[in-house]
Amino acid sequence: MDLHVRYEGDDDPDKCTARKLSRFDLAELHRSDRATPYGIVLNPHAERALSPADAERADENALVALDCSWESAGEKMFSLPGEHRALPYLVAANPVNFGRPMRLTTVEAFAAALIILGERDHAERILSKFTWGGTFLELNAEPLRRYADCGDSSEIVAIQQEYLDRE
Repeated sequence: MDLHVRYEGDDDPDKCTARKLSRFDLAELHRSDRATPYGIVLNPHAERALSPADAERADENALVALDCSWESAGEKMFSLPGEHRALPYLVAANPVNFGRPMRLTTVEAFAAALIILGERDHAERILSKFTWGGTFLELNAEPLRRYADCGDSSEIVAIQQEYLDRE
């Protein structure tokens, strides 16, 4: 599954997981919407949740993330062409947002999406470039396993609600 990033470059380059993925040829960075390929766009503002039902479309096209600072990640930033999907409830393991729900880095978002789409080996490979990558998998082991077993978006949302009700 090809990983593509619409890269804004507005965060700390030393902490940017998208840049690191690019350095290892694990993702391709794009500086404009036009240059970014059509695919499944990971968008926290999307109306539908990502589910295993999206796997074929992601495999045929691309998995796309927007890399920008959380301060500028408003809905208007997600103007990319493609099928927009939101990731379900997960907890960040990155040092900046450790333990905070839904504050994932680009690599965490990609890894979660890959696991939900049935590409666990690919997810582990990209996370292996980060000292805290394994921690992301440990913190989210149960929800990721449950999300990957779902059939569609509505099942994902139902499971997500269980985690939200615990908060």
